[in-house]
Amino acid sequence: MPSSVQRKRIRKSPEARRAEIVETAAAVALTEGLECVTLRRIADELAVRPGLISHYFPMVEDLVAEAFGDAATAELDRLLPEGRADTTPTRHLARFFAHATGETYDDISRLWINARHLSRYRPVLRDRVAEQESAWRGRIEGVIRQGVERGEFRTEDPRATTIQILVVLDGLGAHANTDISDRPEAVTRMAVTTAERELGLATGTLDDPGEDLGDDVSPAPAPGPVA
Repeated sequence: MPSSVQRKRIRKSPEARRAEIVETAAAVALTEGLECVTLRRIADELAVRPGLISHYFPMVEDLVAEAFGDAATAELDRLLPEGRADTTPTRHLARFFAHATGETYDDISRLWINARHLSRYRPVLRDRVAEQESAWRGRIEGVIRQGVERGEFRTEDPRATTIQILVVLDGLGAHANTDISDRPEAVTRMAVTTAERELGLATGTLDDPGEDLGDDVSPAPAPGPVA
């Protein structure tokens, strides 16, 4: 017999609901583009009324910016986790390069291209792009400065080195929409080669992140950020 006891409907807290909306919007942005992040589309994904989405994001531009920021931050945390005391700056940077490849990285590269294009006409998104670019620069520069302090890296200008690395990664990411299966290894390694040269490292130093790092984090929904 069916139970006569009705289940209570669990209501999500405003914080949890907002986070769910942003996470869903970020997933749509990664797979289909920021143009597809609309109040109705996210409502359909969550099986709720569009009015619920607009309650948290009256302006869709704010949701688009949040979606981009959430995806970019998630990829930064995946590629270069902050506050790791179980490794060296060299291995930390090697891990970054080891994960900055593949389909997941291509997705975030496309999203960065998409965001930069749209940000020309959307001030809120433009501010978020600038914020993320600063976050990426700061995270990588922090690892490089730590490496210099420990005597692992040699560079007179960690910030300039960081920018060079990101410019190369961004340039490679610009080809995310094309077939790169026949890309020469010298081109594929351009970012690593640049880092090794600018940090005074022997060729191949940043090729192996070490067994202790491996693929210890699950793929995030990806930088291609440039300075």
